[in-house]
Amino acid sequence: MTPKPGLFISFEGGEGSGKSTQIRCLEKWFRDQGQDIVVTREPGGSPGAEEIRNLILTGDPGRWDPVTEALLMFASRRDHVERTIRPALDSGKIVLCDRFADSSVAYQGYGHGLGADYIRKLWQLAIGDFKPDLTLIFDLPLELGLERASERFANVSAAEDRFERMGLEFHQRLRDGFREIASDEKDRCQIIDASGDIETVSERVILAVKSHIAGQGA
Repeated sequence: MTPKPGLFISFEGGEGSGKSTQIRCLEKWFRDQGQDIVVTREPGGSPGAEEIRNLILTGDPGRWDPVTEALLMFASRRDHVERTIRPALDSGKIVLCDRFADSSVAYQGYGHGLGADYIRKLWQLAIGDFKPDLTLIFDLPLELGLERASERFANVSAAEDRFERMGLEFHQRLRDGFREIASDEKDRCQIIDASGDIETVSERVILAVKSHIAGQGA
């Protein structure tokens, strides 16, 4: 079973949900089938967007107000889409992206309280109707996710941990937001139970991807 050319899959979820690990697992699965893969991330994914990433993810949790933060996110995303994602899709490659615009809906819209509609208006202004073909939303209990995230940054200097240091209430709103996004767009989004070991979660991811590809008639 192989996907159509130009498949765009985004990985979403709260902090410590294991997205980055699962992207590597899915990348290997696709490469074993001879597929041409581009793995990227947000914020970041292009030279200009990577510069903005440092502004967004480091420093004090209150460094930016929610609107400024959202605008920075979409400035980064615009550059990423135009310089990395669209060219890869146009050449028939599969793009696996660690976060995309749904993260802005969840983090700034739900987490910071700007509202999902506000963020979706910015989405439309910045990149139009462009969105992933499939979005995998990794879900697990808050305490477990934050514990994993804390362990990840424990020995890293200048860690990109600005969001991890936001309060538990923020992270609960974030989790609720991702679930709401999945509920609103059932055709595009699938929730992945991120509890369990790497192999178990990877099996869930591959099953979801196979289901999507089959549904597209590939």
